[in-house]
This record gives sequence, C-alpha cells and structure tokens, in this order.
Amino acid sequence: MAVGVFVLVALGSLRSLIGERSEGWGVTALGWALIGVSCGALYFRRRWPVAVGGFVWAASGAYYLVSTYDGPLMAAFAVALYTVAAEGRLRAAVALAALAVIGTGLGTLAGNHTVNGVALFMLTGWLVGTVALGWARHTRLAHAREAERRAATEERLRIARELHDVVGHHLSLINVQAAAALRRTQKRSGSGEEALAAIKESSREALRELRATLGVLRQVDEAAPTAPPAGLDRLDDLVAGARRAGLEVETYRSGVPWPLPTELDLAAYRILQESLTNVARHARATTVTVRVEHAPDHLALEVADDGRAAPGPYGSGIVGMRERARALGGELAAGPGPGGGFAVRARLPLPLPRTAADGAS
Repeated sequence: MAVGVFVLVALGSLRSLIGERSEGWGVTALGWALIGVSCGALYFRRRWPVAVGGFVWAASGAYYLVSTYDGPLMAAFAVALYTVAAEGRLRAAVALAALAVIGTGLGTLAGNHTVNGVALFMLTGWLVGTVALGWARHTRLAHAREAERRAATEERLRIARELHDVVGHHLSLINVQAAAALRRTQKRSGSGEEALAAIKESSREALRELRATLGVLRQVDEAAPTAPPAGLDRLDDLVAGARRAGLEVETYRSGVPWPLPTELDLAAYRILQESLTNVARHARATTVTVRVEHAPDHLALEVADDGRAAPGPYGSGIVGMRERARALGGELAAGPGPGGGFAVRARLPLPLPRTAADGAS
C-alpha cells in the first residue's frame, strides 16, 4: 500500500520536476521528502494507526504549505484516515478529518485561492465518506469475529454434550454394576462374575464411543473414525446395558420405522441413552418403560420408570437433552409421572412428512 500510494502521488507530482519552474530546487526537494515520509509512514499504519494518521496529516499539511505544486498527497492522508477508522478508532478518525477540514479552511481564508468554498465542501464530504467506509469495514469484521466466537462456543457445547452423554452413560452403568458386584461379594451370595462381565462390556463400549466422539477434534489430515454414528438401530444395546445394571426394561415401538436423518437419529439415541442413565443413577427404580413412536411427521420418545422422582431443578443431562430437541425444532419434557416415578417425553419433528408411498419406495 505504501509503495502504491507513493507511485500514485509521484506520478501526479512530476510537473514539479519537468517543465517551467515556479519554485526553487531546495523547496522542491523538501516537498519530495515530505511525499516520501508521508507515503513511507503508511507501512506502519496497521501497527500504530492513530500515530501514523497524525503524522501523515502533519506532513501533508507541511507539504501543501511549502510547495507551490499541489500534488495528490491527500491520497496518503485518505489511506491513513481510512485505516484509523477501520481499526476501530472512530473518535480519532473524526478528529483527524476535522483537523484536515479546519486546516484547509484556514489556508483558504489566508489567501489560498486554489481552494474555494465548493472545494472545501467536497473535501469535507470526501473525508466523511472515507471515515464511514473505514468504520463500516471495522463493524463488518467485528460481526464476523463475533459469529466465529459464537460458532466456536456452540461447537464446544456440542462436544461437551456428546461427551457427557456417551461417557456419563457407560461410566454410570459401570458404577452401578461395580456396586452390585461388591455387594454380592460382601454377602457371599454369588461370585459377581455376571456383574464383572457387564462392567467389562460397558467399559469397552465407553472407550469405543469416546474414540468416535473425539474424532470430531481430529485434524483434517488425520484419519476419520470409521465407526457408524449411533442411532435407534442400537436401541437393543442400550436396553441390554440397562438390564445388566439390574433394571427390568420393557420396550414398545409403534408406527413405521422411517429412515431418519442422521442428526435426528443420533439425537433420539442420545435422549434415550441419557434417560436410561438417569434412571440407573438416581431413580432407584426396578422397571423402566421405553416407547418409540414413528409418526408420519414426527418421532416421539418416552422413558418412564417406577422409581423415586427427584425434585427439580434437574442436572445438566436433562438440559442437554432439551438442547438437542430444540436444535431440531422439537421439544422435551421431563418430570414426575402421573402415577409416580419419573418420565422423559420428547417429540422430534421430521424434516418432511412421510407417506405410505415413501415406505413403498
């Protein structure tokens, strides 16, 4: 930018070196020196925008005072002024523009007839436009950075929610199963081998899902995880894990199981997973009922237990389930059931209503 502006100003100031002269060579040399330092200062405009703007304003003013050849050095000041505004220093940019207008106006009053009232008015509009363009760029970049920060925050929340659902589910089952094995050992009523086998299976599943979830943090040049994303086709695995934790689980599925979008299928699986985890950890229940209804325009989920309903407010697991449902345009309710126990009900809309023709195809 500094070199480009210097070339532009130099081309517009060549008449001070060729043709009939109206000033001494010493004054011309001083004028070119002011041109050089003004354009050269633009190299540092990003590092010290206000200081460079003030310096270019002073050097440009000195140039127009000493030189009788009014070259286009004002272009260097315009670039500096734009940079000050683009860097978010609006007050400094307005002050510099005002100083430029005031200085030019004082020169006109002092007898510089090359700048009349119309030219001064046009100069004012030009400088105001320069400041406005710089500030618009600053605002646009600020909005872009804020959008990036929001996206990063949402991604961190999404990853945290995935880790909570995956690791929390399996580690909770491991905890319950380990406690069961310990009680059996202490009471010498059994060897606890079944519970220990369930602990081994749950820990293996936890590690597998943790690796798959952390795959989203891989670099682009690393191998992506090859495990398919979790979905309702793995509902039997969830139920088997809950049964190994000592729960009696009854499952009911109704409607035609339409092929679900990946994000909706994953959200449904995580909601059921977190619900069963909460039952195993907090409900002190013996029986759990899981219902999955495939409707033409939505997917309905329900997990109800016969345990002790915990009073609100509820933990981050239910908050995460609500966030998943809302992200897909759905809704989720969690609270004590009408006949006791605790129930989680979710309704997730399908992107497009399904018909019998869809199923036939």
